[in-house]
Amino acid sequence: MNRKRQQHGFSLTETLMAVGTLAIGLTFIGGTFLTGLVFSTVATERTIAAVAAEEAFAKMRIYGLDPNDPDLTATGFVDYNDLVTVPTGESLYLSGESLYPSIRKEGARQYSWSAICRRESDSSESVQCAVFVSRETGGNSSYWRRKKSGAGWPQLVDDSVLPCPVRINVGQSAAWAGTPEIEVRDVYPADPNDERTFVSEGSILMDDATGDVYRVLERSPVQLDRVILDRKWQGGDLTSAAGGWVWVIPPAVSGGRNPGIAVYQKIIRFPRR
Repeated sequence: MNRKRQQHGFSLTETLMAVGTLAIGLTFIGGTFLTGLVFSTVATERTIAAVAAEEAFAKMRIYGLDPNDPDLTATGFVDYNDLVTVPTGESLYLSGESLYPSIRKEGARQYSWSAICRRESDSSESVQCAVFVSRETGGNSSYWRRKKSGAGWPQLVDDSVLPCPVRINVGQSAAWAGTPEIEVRDVYPADPNDERTFVSEGSILMDDATGDVYRVLERSPVQLDRVILDRKWQGGDLTSAAGGWVWVIPPAVSGGRNPGIAVYQKIIRFPRR
């Protein structure tokens, strides 16, 4: 007796399940590649930033500064641009001396550095120098900076052609004491911009009192003044009305990506003139 030959194959349901499983797997693999690309970019930028910082410290030794300058004290940092005049007679940020690479190459990404300084002690010739390395965020971007205006609070202006650190006020409620949570304050409403917008996820903060460096991990979507740092606040007491002061690189005036990459510090001895 002849038996009918039976044909075996996959049903439509089985085929769809297999395709769906494959799609999910490829999605996870694609996400892994994207994550690796991000980490690779971050590692590359930080390697470049370390080289740019070493060049910055070398140039600061060449240009020097007057350790007797009345603006240079041991109580807080001051913008290095306000302490020195480069050989071109222009400010550090306009001369191009703070660019890295120093010669602009067409199509190549440009980086820059800016610095703040404070005297180690009132009688010391050694100066604590902090260099902020930033990425270019746009060919025609302008950035915020503080402009000296007599003995009062330095005026906030938007005429800097390169990213530079700005000092802002931060505080902490009593319930947050000893935690990584702090609040960013807009202490001078007369400024044309809300200083709370200077800090976002990924921003680097440097404590004006201690020189400690913190990175912002998260900014509350509900409370715009509330941020979470990568570690507990270890500086002075922020729960008072006066709070404390930190330095940060604000984004471009027109907005966009946070330009700050890293902060490096070194003690440099500048002989008295």
